[in-house]
Amino acid sequence: NLVLCCKGIPQTLAAFGLQSFLDEAGCKLVFYLHRVARGVSLSTTCLLSGFQAIKLCPSISRWMDFHIRSPQCIVFSCFLCWVLHFMVNIPIARYVTGPTNSKNMSIENVYRYCSSYLSGILFSITAVIFLFTDGMCLALMLCSSISMVLVLHRHKQRVQHIRSSCLSPRTSHETRATHTILILVSMFVSFHALATILSYWIIRLQNPSQCLRSISVLVASGFPT
Repeated sequence: NLVLCCKGIPQTLAAFGLQSFLDEAGCKLVFYLHRVARGVSLSTTCLLSGFQAIKLCPSISRWMDFHIRSPQCIVFSCFLCWVLHFMVNIPIARYVTGPTNSKNMSIENVYRYCSSYLSGILFSITAVIFLFTDGMCLALMLCSSISMVLVLHRHKQRVQHIRSSCLSPRTSHETRATHTILILVSMFVSFHALATILSYWIIRLQNPSQCLRSISVLVASGFPT
């Protein structure tokens, strides 16, 4: 919800022709909250997927006493995600300004209502950090999803002889769960990877088209929606 509000509402106002409706403090707050919310959404989705994969693996789950400790682990991990992204995204609040102060590399090209004076070196360092963290989250999501699918597939094979005598045409629970996992991970990876590529591409362009900007906003809001 925070991702959609911080990105969708200002973008909608800008699309209706409103200009300079955010001052410098407003731009800093909107961009900072959006980046924090996006990072927390990305991280917690991956963490919850990892916890779910651990719970589906009986040997690891019993070894860690995970069924008892999992609520505390999940709450503590989500809290750490918030703290981490509040700290990592401080440069965003520092370098974002109002739309009239755009100097060099303008984020106004993306949002049309705020700008930034990130230098080339600073932009490259920030982009590498965010690309690395996003890549780690996507890799964790893929690994945990693949492990869950394999566990469900092995379980389905073990109980296949029990269900072979059942004449019910309903799809098995394992098959439905596997479909859900595959849909979730494919949407997760596709939306986030494409949004990252489009954002980097638009910022690097001198004068991106309005159509490309709109597509970037739509893709970035796809998975949170």
